[in-house]
Amino acid sequence: MYLRAMRVGRVMVACGVVATASCGWAQDTRVVTEPKIPAACVKLEAKLAAVGDALKESDEANADTVRIQEAIDSFAAKCKAGMAVELAAGKGTNAYLSGPLELKEGVTLLVDKGVTLFASRNPTDYDVNGPGTCGTIPSKGPCKAFITIRAKNVGIMGDGVIDGRGGAKMLGQDTSWWGLAVKGEPTDAKPAGIPYSDPRLISATNADGFTMYRITLHDSPNFHVGVSRTDGFTAWGVHLKTPVHEPGPNDPRPRNTDGIDPGSSTNITIAHSWIDNGDDNVAIKTGVTHMSVLDNHFYSGHGMSIGSETNTGDSFLLVDGLTEDHTTSGIRIKSNVTRGGLVHDMVYKNICMRDIQVPIAISPYYNNGTIDQFFDPGFKGDRIPDYKKITIENVMDMTPGDVLIAGQDEAHRTQVDLINVTIKGITPDKMHLKLADIGNGGTNLPLEKMAEGNSVKVTPVDVKGSAKPYSCDGKFLSMR
Repeated sequence: MYLRAMRVGRVMVACGVVATASCGWAQDTRVVTEPKIPAACVKLEAKLAAVGDALKESDEANADTVRIQEAIDSFAAKCKAGMAVELAAGKGTNAYLSGPLELKEGVTLLVDKGVTLFASRNPTDYDVNGPGTCGTIPSKGPCKAFITIRAKNVGIMGDGVIDGRGGAKMLGQDTSWWGLAVKGEPTDAKPAGIPYSDPRLISATNADGFTMYRITLHDSPNFHVGVSRTDGFTAWGVHLKTPVHEPGPNDPRPRNTDGIDPGSSTNITIAHSWIDNGDDNVAIKTGVTHMSVLDNHFYSGHGMSIGSETNTGDSFLLVDGLTEDHTTSGIRIKSNVTRGGLVHDMVYKNICMRDIQVPIAISPYYNNGTIDQFFDPGFKGDRIPDYKKITIENVMDMTPGDVLIAGQDEAHRTQVDLINVTIKGITPDKMHLKLADIGNGGTNLPLEKMAEGNSVKVTPVDVKGSAKPYSCDGKFLSMR
């Protein structure tokens, strides 16, 4: 296994024996190399056996919460920082069942290949505000995450699985976590929806140096990974699939099951990962700066997103080497006048897409929809989205879709350069442009034609040489 050091800011990435799209400029200011799985200091053996990829109903009362948490809590007295608490298989056993866990400083939770850590389906395990407050609609309060991190230099690693069981019925209820989310969906009668309470799979706050490596995540009740107020977060080789099984006609689909969501953080790298889920594959929340998204594969989901909250700003993002295969959106920046702010210095390059409804959506019109609408919803507010210095380069979309590039008003015009961007089969009716300054560095999008009457200015971008359309040969791979 080769290593690649990735130094970012304005420092060149150093690549190993296999060159990839990420061999170039990056935005994370750290030197990031492929993580290594540490030695185990504490090793537990599974007491449960999964049947297929589920637990027997009789095992729901046999939780491993106490012994796992005790191993984590005793880590500092027994182990060196950076070593692991290992969840291993036993003789004929391969599963653990747990309620919420909290990882401590310097601990790596290591889930071995063939082992699954199942999250409890008992909503009372996740109560914060007293008995019966989690798993409620209308919400009676927040829920604990399945895994909480409020410490530095924590890891979650291994070739095993962490299963949130979001589609399985909660104990004592006739619905699942996802069922709550569906009941809470916005309607014409309730445009804001109904608040509900369900847990995230992994929640990290003030977690500098947090690393996820090779782990597989399944079926989170809510967001899979939320990271906030953290300096230094790496997700490398993460495999995320939700739902694992296609829901039946009467089963709710996952909702708000974002893949990886950083917010109010800096120095982030998401690399060599595979994300197939029920909402944004990656959603950058407000207050994120210096982030690299390198050589990843996205499948079902809402694409590579920023927003909807951008009120404290987002800046210095590099997305380099991405395939998006039937996501609803491709490159997506979404906000509106109630939650917007300055988003700047964003670079998207070397991207392949197919079967994408909206391959490019840079929108101040967000209205809580899966697909961005193409008109101003008329909201009132003074948090104005402002999108500046956005570069989209070497992009090939194999199938036609809509393009939305819009600013909110003359004082907040969107600025974007399109360099060697091809959307096969694009037609003028698929173009939605307004209040934008667009640099044309080679694209088949009918920019000049669509600029007329839409307050759009198109200017040439000086690009050396004549670039061929970006090739996607061999880029689309099956989910792993």
